[in-house]
Amino acid sequence: MMRYHKVPEETIKRMPQYLRALLFLRQQSTKYITSRGLSEYVLLNPPQIRKDLSYFGAFGLRGTGYEVEPLIKQIRRILKLDVEQKTVLVGAGRLGSAIARFPGFQRYGFNITDIYDNAGKRIGKKIGKIQIKDVAKLNKIKANSVKIAIIATPPETAQQIADALVKAGVTSILNLTSAYLAVPKKVRVRTVDLAMELGMLPYYT
Repeated sequence: MMRYHKVPEETIKRMPQYLRALLFLRQQSTKYITSRGLSEYVLLNPPQIRKDLSYFGAFGLRGTGYEVEPLIKQIRRILKLDVEQKTVLVGAGRLGSAIARFPGFQRYGFNITDIYDNAGKRIGKKIGKIQIKDVAKLNKIKANSVKIAIIATPPETAQQIADALVKAGVTSILNLTSAYLAVPKKVRVRTVDLAMELGMLPYYT
């Protein structure tokens, strides 16, 4: 397992941006990209890109830039996306159903293995090939060593779900609700409130 010390958290947050841009460039049959060229996709200045990548090794070639395919593999390894990451989804409403069907997760190695909900009318039904389970059985994910979860429930139940996930051994949570989650320090929470993200756009119109 690769470990990198003294890497700023902001650098880690930017690594998926680089990966997304590189995956797009690969689709365009681009073999090499300079830091200046990459900056046009991630909206960061070239020195910042070079500094971020330098924490993990020397990937670029002077006068040529970065070789796209090897850099994709390196970033996948750095983020531990070179192996399947089992993920559970809690909430099978409109948002949860859309998340479950979203094919983009597989590009990054995420595999939603289980879906949970508390609505009797949904339990037992399937989204794709995955049968929706009763959220009361959430503790069973511990046996499958699942460490990542997505919460797509109403905000008023999000904290209760987070508590259950932590108890079941989850250490990373993608929170798609507007709730602020209180979790132990060892648990990482990433909150994406779509309404809040949309809220800043009118400023630019």
